[in-house]
Amino acid sequence: MNQKVLKVLEFNKITDMLIAHAGSEPGRDMAAKLQPSSDIDRIKKDQHETADALSRLLKGDRVSFSGNRPLGASLKALEIGATLSASELLKIADFLDNVSKVRAYGARKEEDEKADTLTGYFEDLVCFDTTAANIHRCIISEDEIADDASPALKSIRREISLSGERIHKQLNSIIGGSLRTYLQDAVITQRDGRYCIPVKSEYRSQIPGMIHDQSATGSTVFIEPQAVVELNNKIKQLMLDEQKEIELILSELSASVGVDRDAIATDQKLMTGLDFIFAKGRLALEQNATEPVFNDTHVINIRKGRHPLLDKDKVVPIDIRLGDDFDLLVITGPNTGGKTVSLKTVGLLTLMGQAGLHIPAGDRSVLSVFKKVYADIGDEQSIEQSLSTFSSHMKNIVAILKNADSDSLCLFDELGAGTDPIEGAALATAILDHLHKKEIRTIATTHYSELKVYALTTEGVENGSQEFDVATLSPTYRLLIGVPGKSNAFAISKRLGLRDDIIEEAKAYITEDKESFEDLISDLEDSRRSIEKEREEIADYKARIKSHQDALERKRDKIDEGREEILRKARLEAAEILKEAKEVADETIRTFNRVGPETTIRELEKARDNVRNKQKDNASHLSITKDERNEKPIKPQDLKLGMDVKIRSLGLKGTVNSLPDDKGDLFIQCGIMRTKSNISDLTIIKDEPLTGKKTKGGKPDKNSSNLGKIKAGKSISVTSEINLLGKTVDEALYELDKYLDDAYLAHMPSVRIVHGKGTGALRSAVQNKLKKTKYIESFRQGEFGEGDAGVTIAKFKE
Repeated sequence: MNQKVLKVLEFNKITDMLIAHAGSEPGRDMAAKLQPSSDIDRIKKDQHETADALSRLLKGDRVSFSGNRPLGASLKALEIGATLSASELLKIADFLDNVSKVRAYGARKEEDEKADTLTGYFEDLVCFDTTAANIHRCIISEDEIADDASPALKSIRREISLSGERIHKQLNSIIGGSLRTYLQDAVITQRDGRYCIPVKSEYRSQIPGMIHDQSATGSTVFIEPQAVVELNNKIKQLMLDEQKEIELILSELSASVGVDRDAIATDQKLMTGLDFIFAKGRLALEQNATEPVFNDTHVINIRKGRHPLLDKDKVVPIDIRLGDDFDLLVITGPNTGGKTVSLKTVGLLTLMGQAGLHIPAGDRSVLSVFKKVYADIGDEQSIEQSLSTFSSHMKNIVAILKNADSDSLCLFDELGAGTDPIEGAALATAILDHLHKKEIRTIATTHYSELKVYALTTEGVENGSQEFDVATLSPTYRLLIGVPGKSNAFAISKRLGLRDDIIEEAKAYITEDKESFEDLISDLEDSRRSIEKEREEIADYKARIKSHQDALERKRDKIDEGREEILRKARLEAAEILKEAKEVADETIRTFNRVGPETTIRELEKARDNVRNKQKDNASHLSITKDERNEKPIKPQDLKLGMDVKIRSLGLKGTVNSLPDDKGDLFIQCGIMRTKSNISDLTIIKDEPLTGKKTKGGKPDKNSSNLGKIKAGKSISVTSEINLLGKTVDEALYELDKYLDDAYLAHMPSVRIVHGKGTGALRSAVQNKLKKTKYIESFRQGEFGEGDAGVTIAKFKE
């Protein structure tokens, strides 16, 4: 890939972003050298690796490569048998620790999780935990070797410590004795690694020993007393022995690392590669990027593509395609409308994709592999080379036409600009036609109407435009394929304050043909907007219908499940009743069989009472009253829609939802369940007379006894909490509405509504319902310990 296009399309800024996500210096070096590839197999491999790294990151797991430091020089030194320093060995130990952690990270996966493209890298890492532990045991820091690094070192340091103690003891006796008056200070110091005492210069002859130093003024000399010379010599020798032992320890550690230097070098390559791959994954996560689908047929179809260097929360995504039914796209539109951004987006996303990076675009966006990408974008005017804007552009274009072939992607910004408009338009048309005949994929931006006409009249060439909102006189930055755009120079000039009379005069200079063409473009744009609005409305209607269908399907499934559950319970209860009846009958038979002199009439009466009680219990359990058993069969004409009835076999109450057919079958609505029954299994529920307080006229008081009974019943059955988890919004609101009525009638001061956190849709629906409910005084979100955002507390009016 030529380096000029990487600079023009700002690919270096993408690599800078990638470098920031690498966790190690070798990883950053690898990211800095990233280049697009033209090998489709390698591109697909790199893309899959990036996708797998992104997948692991999305699971919440994080991996660090901070211990991966450059080890090339150290490993090269080991190859020739050199001894490494303590700091070099510590770096290797930290690297080996990092390798173990990374390998453990790669080994973690769920039971049914399949291996991905990164699994092999993790498995190829070789751990040297023993070597790393041995280095850390021996080396405390870059400047300190542990006493336990070897028995000899420990013994030497113990001897040094003992000798030092003897010297201090000897010198303390001198300091505290009769010679104290000869000393400048009663302290013990060191000079050149030997213990000394500070003596006044005039008394130097009074203390026998070796003078090692004197103060700057000459008033103090530092003397090593003769009594400790031998001990100091011993310490000096011990220190030399200590240094030799440390060198021996470092040599042995270096040798142990050197044995595995090739494997460690391989580990570093793997760690650097993994760091680079996960940097690509983190960049994709930051950009909300996706894996593009690559082909080698030069077809591009970018969906909701965003320029990666613009704010992802502000940039307007574009849909752009090329190479399917046209190989040349001419983009027109106003200045500052986004033409150049669209051009750069296609070029930069192509380079990113071919470099193995995910692209900030919609899922399943399509890119193609191009061996060469050319771009003539921006003003490259050069005073030193005596090149005008037009000349500099033309110099680039000449080079592009010379080198481009069918495996190239060419991008031109304002093709033919910077010279006479008539000649510029003619040149631009000829250049594009030349590229089109060679089937070279090309995108060009322009203001020339001649190029719009060329795109309209040439097969395999398509118009595109940057949408402009005439109402607000501002661009929308949306790219439209198939519609030529207007430059809207008059509208923009008016918005910027140009006088109306000048604009009107300018319009008079436009030829009738060009004005008609611009009007045609305006009509096409109006038609497109109208069709697009209708298409959006149709899509919205379809989505609503689909939502209603899904809700109905869920309700039907729930009803079916409820019906099966009711029947199952009924069968179980019937079997239990039969079992109990058999046991009572057997016991009764045994009682009667025992009738004799010893059996009293009282015992027989007791047995009969047991049978009668069982019969009453079973009848009550099945909710079949005496009136129901003695009731006359219902006739079809007795039933009306909405009438309250009871299904005797199920013990359920409901309302008539449909009139009986010829067989007597009809549908009964029992709450949210709609069930099919037969007229022979129904009992009409008669209205119960009002009882309780009566008015002065002797009529029942409608506001007293019955309401009290309702409230009393509700207060017994209604709880202070309703759980709406797992329900759709429609189902939840249906249950909430009924529950609030019951709770209010039961005089509850407040209720707890559990809706969960989730996406927040159910919470919003519940709170909107509470706002519209007249007898709700206030509501609030649950506090800590009450369920937080997953709960709403509602308070009723008194």
